[in-house]
Amino acid sequence: MTVPVSALQEIAPGSVIELFELELNTAQHGTNEIYRFHAGSSLHNNDEVVWNGNSYLRFPVEADGFEYSGNGQLPRPKVRVSNILSTITALLLTLPDGLEGAKFTRIRTLGRYLDAENFPPTDALLTEDGFDLLYEDGSSIYLEASTNPTADPTAEFPREVYYVDRKVVETRDVVEFELAAAFDLAGVSAPKRQCIANICQWVYKSTECGYTGELPTCDKTLDACKAHFGTYAELPFGSFPGIGAFTA
Repeated sequence: MTVPVSALQEIAPGSVIELFELELNTAQHGTNEIYRFHAGSSLHNNDEVVWNGNSYLRFPVEADGFEYSGNGQLPRPKVRVSNILSTITALLLTLPDGLEGAKFTRIRTLGRYLDAENFPPTDALLTEDGFDLLYEDGSSIYLEASTNPTADPTAEFPREVYYVDRKVVETRDVVEFELAAAFDLAGVSAPKRQCIANICQWVYKSTECGYTGELPTCDKTLDACKAHFGTYAELPFGSFPGIGAFTA
């Protein structure tokens, strides 16, 4: 679900929390690692924001340009990341093709809906001399667990998904990337599949096809699909019989 309209209409709906995810893909980057981060503040000593069970690390990043102009052009946001410690340069050196093609997701919600872990209790257990009683890692031991009665991991604004299109700038201070929508990338057209009416496009017995029976072959027609799965079954036919013709 999205953030309830009633919450946004309140006099003080609370702060908007902006989170980011950068997801690599194995085919292009050799790994499917996901980096989660935010550029704001948090109630944690380690500056993490926990959302839907995932930790987002505080990181010096600035992102803008997500607004739609209304003139028909898709936004191409810019993401600028601090490179003072050469962190981004070090990451880029491990990727033969750079970050281009990586999936970038912008997530927004209200502070009131964050996971309970973001709201540590304030009453810590004390030693006899008045100091906080600590765990082995140095964190305080509290009288009660973290809690947030309004936590809701489903209450967020619609996610905005883009892909890293190109690196704009790389200096000792900052690295800037330009993002693009999936079908706004160079060489990508929509739809990515051909709209064919009569010939199934799935590989026989592939995950998309889903057939695991004994019939050895399939001529990829709709009638053949019915013969494999049943006339009245839900068919995984990999084309579009309703269009009646081929379109690009």
